[in-house]
Amino acid sequence: MDWIYSCPHCHSVLNPDQSIILLAGHGERYCLVGLHPQPGNYEVYLPPEVEMPAGTRWAFSCPLCRQPLTTGLSEDLCALDMTSGGDPHRVYFSRVAGEQATFVVSAEGLLTDHGIHTDRYLEHLIHLKYLR
Repeated sequence: MDWIYSCPHCHSVLNPDQSIILLAGHGERYCLVGLHPQPGNYEVYLPPEVEMPAGTRWAFSCPLCRQPLTTGLSEDLCALDMTSGGDPHRVYFSRVAGEQATFVVSAEGLLTDHGIHTDRYLEHLIHLKYLR
C-alpha cells in the first residue's frame, strides 16, 4: 500500500522516497531523521552518532516550513497528514523515543491504532475526527 505523508501546515510531501523525513531535536541537537511510512512500523533511520534513548522526548518539525508537529491533544503526540488510496487521514504518533503509539484517523473517526502503548492516548482521541 502507498502512503503519502505531508506537513499539516505547509502541505509539503515529506516522504519522497522510502522514509518520512522530519527535523528532530532534543536539547541543543537537531538532525534529519527518517521514519518508516507503514503505520505500526517503528523503524527510525538516524544519522551516524545520533541516538534516541528510550524515554527521551523529541521535538519533530517539518523540514521545509519548520513548523512544529505537536498537537493540542497531548503534549506527547505529533501529527502528519496522510493520503492512502486517495483518502485523507491524519496520523498521530508519539514523540517519546521507544514508545509505540500510532493512530490513523479519518473524517469518520479512528480507523486504526498501532503499538503497545496506545492505551496512554486513547482518551485523547476517542471522539476525534480528522477534518482537512
